[in-house]
Amino acid sequence: MTEQKVLMRIFIFIVAAFLLSCTGKKEKDPVLQAQSGYFDVISENDVPLGPPREGEWLFTHKEKGQTFEQYIKAKPVRPTAERSVIYLLPVGDFTPLQEKAIQLTRNYLEIFFQQKTVVLKAMSDKAVPASATRQKTDDNMQLLAPYVLDSLLLNKTPDDGIVLMGISAKDLYPKESWNYVFGIASYVKRVGVSSMYRLQNKQLDTANFKLCLSRMMNVCSHEIGHMLGFNHCITAKCVMNGSNNLYETDQSPNRLCTECQKKLCWNFRYDSKRRLQQLTDFCRAHDLQRDLGVLESDGNALDL
Repeated sequence: MTEQKVLMRIFIFIVAAFLLSCTGKKEKDPVLQAQSGYFDVISENDVPLGPPREGEWLFTHKEKGQTFEQYIKAKPVRPTAERSVIYLLPVGDFTPLQEKAIQLTRNYLEIFFQQKTVVLKAMSDKAVPASATRQKTDDNMQLLAPYVLDSLLLNKTPDDGIVLMGISAKDLYPKESWNYVFGIASYVKRVGVSSMYRLQNKQLDTANFKLCLSRMMNVCSHEIGHMLGFNHCITAKCVMNGSNNLYETDQSPNRLCTECQKKLCWNFRYDSKRRLQQLTDFCRAHDLQRDLGVLESDGNALDL
């Protein structure tokens, strides 16, 4: 082999190695990179999930979870200049106190997702046929959640809406074999529905208003998270934890774990410290002490 050929092969090898090293590098997202200190600090407040116990969601649902990298790879819906508003659509008849809870939930969700959130004019649930309802023994009329999703809400999202979240006054059930469901959402259709019925212990009053509001914040942010491509979180206590019952819902915090916060921040491109401060101010203003304590733990760790 001539010296010229040897040098050519060496040159090709060096170029190939350089190209491979470049393609092998992961480009760091500038928004997340700028806030890496925030995520490093709050990760210390993540509470790992223990082994699931009988009756809990993960005991009967063997889920794989979703890493940040898997979320990106799934190509979730993202806001654009033309489509960015989160819409809430009340379904049924609501008391003035229930309407207040919906408006405060709107305020919270706008902060939680750092995205404009609008409550649409309520629509009737009388269009739901008898075949999509059932009467429980305690006089509780339930609506079939998939029917509400596919027949009442589908195609009702305004043109500038990224997702549409229905809020039902009546109880919901997903299929005959289930007793009830707090809410369901479609990853593809970007619509979801949740119910106030069980969150208010059947009857909303001033005594249970704050508890109901905290639960609505939890369920609505959870279902909207699904519409934005989030799978259930299986690693830490997180608002994206699955839930079999109201007790389990009450155990999940109104806080995304660090991995899930990274997903949302990557998607909506916001300032995480500013969001945390706004969430803290909201919970303090409305005396939501349990939620406030969780947020203040993050704030204290960050010296906010």
